[in-house]
Amino acid sequence: MAIFITGSIAFDYLMTFPGRFLDNFIPGKLDKISLSFLVDSMTRQRGGIAPNIAYTLSLLGDKPVVFATAGEDFSDYRTWMDSHSLSTKYIKVIDGKFTASFFVNTDLENNQIASFYTGAMADSADYSLTTVEPGEADYVLIAPNDPAAMRRYCEECVNLRIPYLFDPSQQVARNPHADLNYGVEHAHAVFCNEYEFDLLQKHTGFSASEIENKVEILVVTLGENGASVLSKGIRYSIPIVPAEFIADPTGVGDAFRGGFLRGYRLGMGLQTCGQMGSLAATYCLEKKGTQNHFYTPVEFIKRYRQHFDDHGELDKLL
Repeated sequence: MAIFITGSIAFDYLMTFPGRFLDNFIPGKLDKISLSFLVDSMTRQRGGIAPNIAYTLSLLGDKPVVFATAGEDFSDYRTWMDSHSLSTKYIKVIDGKFTASFFVNTDLENNQIASFYTGAMADSADYSLTTVEPGEADYVLIAPNDPAAMRRYCEECVNLRIPYLFDPSQQVARNPHADLNYGVEHAHAVFCNEYEFDLLQKHTGFSASEIENKVEILVVTLGENGASVLSKGIRYSIPIVPAEFIADPTGVGDAFRGGFLRGYRLGMGLQTCGQMGSLAATYCLEKKGTQNHFYTPVEFIKRYRQHFDDHGELDKLL
């Protein structure tokens, strides 16, 4: 039995702008934006939400399965995943297409402007969870993907009676409102950042309290203010773990999800799960790229206990 991670597989093109985006926006003319930012650097990294989350889960000892589509340029990425014990059994390569690509520009205040090319991800809507061997998946994370695929996976999880975590995040703006309603209505858990959560309420017509009452767990990440975890009427406030060095915010939310889920699947309390997510996010923040950070469970536990008291729960990682 394993957690299956659906969502994008992508190459990330990470750029840095040596200024503030805000300084280049003119009040009263935001309806006619025409801007070009000269960047100082660009790197190409392995990315995509599904393998990003799976990577953190793997660092903490889990064995997640990535269920997604990739392009014909995926071979080197597959080799890397295989060498890091990340299952590629259910990654389907689409002939004649490139792997999805994420282009993001980050300014001096860690604000980001991004574009996303779907590529082979668009074919995920034709890739069914019914191809998974019966009993192999006991939990599914439905992360940003082709909108039709996200709706399909929600419906298939309901039909297959597999609980799922609904994480519309970057696709809140794109997914049909009816699909967002369905995703929330049947989810075991919902994850979003603060802005996306406001947008989710707008597009579904559900209030914050209504969403909280529909799911077992609601997690809203709050950037530098940490995160809020709500479950059964209880709110857990999750602080950040201070970074030793801020390299790049890309993928921090994915790392948070991986850390949280590893704790949850080991039966830890939600406060501990949230704090595991917070620390996992900080490790990612300290490296450029979404899968370049590394730690052993022992190192993770040691650093965690410098900030939090887990009452011995993290011994389960060993």
